[in-house]
This record gives sequence, structure tokens and C-alpha cells, in this order.
Amino acid sequence: MTTMQAAVLRGIQQLAIEERPVPEPGPGEVLVQVNAVGVCGSDVHYYQHGRIGDFVVERPMVLGHESGGVIAGVGPGVDASRMGQRVSVEPGVPDLTCPECLAGRYNLCPDMRFFATPPIDGSLAGFVTVHAAFAHPVPGSISDDAAALLEPLSVGVWACRKGRVSAGSRVLITGAGPIGLVATQCARAFGATEIVVADLNPHRLKLAADLGATATINVADTPLSEAGTEPTVLLECSGHPGATVDGLRTLNRASRAVLVGMGDDGLPLPLTFIQSREIEVTGTFRYANTWPTAIALAASGQVDVDSLVTGHFPLAESEAALLAAERDPLAVKSVINPQQ
Repeated sequence: MTTMQAAVLRGIQQLAIEERPVPEPGPGEVLVQVNAVGVCGSDVHYYQHGRIGDFVVERPMVLGHESGGVIAGVGPGVDASRMGQRVSVEPGVPDLTCPECLAGRYNLCPDMRFFATPPIDGSLAGFVTVHAAFAHPVPGSISDDAAALLEPLSVGVWACRKGRVSAGSRVLITGAGPIGLVATQCARAFGATEIVVADLNPHRLKLAADLGATATINVADTPLSEAGTEPTVLLECSGHPGATVDGLRTLNRASRAVLVGMGDDGLPLPLTFIQSREIEVTGTFRYANTWPTAIALAASGQVDVDSLVTGHFPLAESEAALLAAERDPLAVKSVINPQQ
């Protein structure tokens, strides 16, 4: 096979299915036949606005970065025994030589090449190439969907690590979207004894409870300020300014706040409250060294990412997949199969 189909963003709300050459794996790379791609909020944002902050789509770009598949080819220097391996693709490949990479913070590499982040093409295509070390083998107990969704699961793993969630932690998670729901399961797996999830969507709050939340708060009925919870860790997964500020104000003394959702640069933080309680506030940007943990959590059944999937779409219906969550309040995560 010399050509493949790909979902290409050609402009704001202009998605086309195009024929493209199958890429050749370079030295140290593998060619992955992509069997499942999860739709992320960033894909939707690029589709609707053509940019996310400073990342601007200036030329046609293939969307998608949550992907799993099968190794269909190997480049020079890669063991041929990897042919046929089922893998989950870690979508960001750093230079591995800069100070951040050498310090183990490769997610902060200034020369990171990340799928579907302009100008790098994504994985919503029949095949992609990636550095062999970032194509992580998965066991048979992990489905194709789950192999793709190890990417958002890695966001949850990284958030819990940054928040130092451990046995006895009391965790508040604001936002019950896909990231909030994987963070809920990760917090439980990391040993948290209390996990409270806040959102506006009753369906997602019920799902959060099913996945391990010990309590839920519908903020349409009960503001966080009246919820009476004093968590030791806040995982802010919505990016909503109100959720960020209100979530911070619930925190106990010497607690930690992890900002996972992409928020507003102009957000006024309650600095006196933060200082007087010695609250640690940290951001997160993607993840580093999370795939082994994510694979173990999914393979052991401690985390169930398959339950987040509410719709499957062939590549030709990628646009419908992008719009599913906006049109259906019951939708959580759409998965596209580029081989269909």
C-alpha cells in the first residue's frame, strides 16, 4: 500500500478526507497502522478556532494525537521483531538532548514534535511514523480503544503525580470531562480516600461516581463554596475560571492545586488565601514517563478507559466525531477508526 487517507484541517471548520502517501519510517522509527484515534478537546478547538493560544494552524494539518495500532514497518536500527506489535503511541517526541530532556522533564522540551500541534501532522490517518521508543507495546487485555486512550490516561497519571496523590489524600476534581474522569480513577488507584468530583453535567457526575468518586457536586445546585469539603489536593480539569478560583478556596492548609485544564491568562487568583494557607499551585503540560504506569493501570483493570467511549466513527465521519460532544450531552469520548 502506497497511499492512505487522512483527516486534514484545511481551515476553520474545514475538514477534508485526503489521499496521502504512506510515510516511510526513518532511522530509529516505526510505521504504525492506526486502528483507533480518540477525539480530544484540542482537536475540536483547532477545528473550531484554528488555534490554541500561540499554536496557530497556518497550513493544512492532520488532526489527532490519541492513537493506538499495530507496527507495520520498521526503519533502520529498529529490531524487525517489533513487526506486528500492538502499540499505544506517545504523541510527543522530544529532542532528548536539551537540558529539560536530560533532567527528565522531556515534556518541557522546547523542540518537542507533538502530533497535531502546528505545524506537526497528527495521527488521524491510516498510518503514522514515530520514534520506536514512543510506540509502547500493550498486552492483549488492552483494547484498540484503550490503547489510544492511554494518552488522556497519561494526563491523569501526570496530574496525580504532580499533586502527590497518595494513601489518605482527599482530592477535589473540578470538571468531569474525559480528563477529570481518568483523573478520578487515577486518584483512586493512587490511594486517595476521598475523591469529590464537581461538574454541571448530571450524566458525567453519575459516571464519575461509577468510576470511583466518593461524592459528586453539581455546581448548578451547590456552589463549591457551600460544599463543605476541605481537600488536600485540587485537580482542576475544566479550565473554567470560576472552577479554578472556587476550587482553590476550598483547599485545606498546606495543600496542593494542580492546574490541568487550559485556563485564562487573565485569571485573578486569590493570592492572600494561597499565601496564608501555604498552598502550592502548579501547572501541568502534557506528561513525561507516564506510559508504563498507564499501561499497568489499564491492564490490571484499576482504570477502565473503555467505559468512556460513547461513539465510534469511520474516518469519513471524522467531522461528526469532532462535534459529537457538543451536540450530545451524554457523549464523553468519541473514537475514530482510520481503517474504516
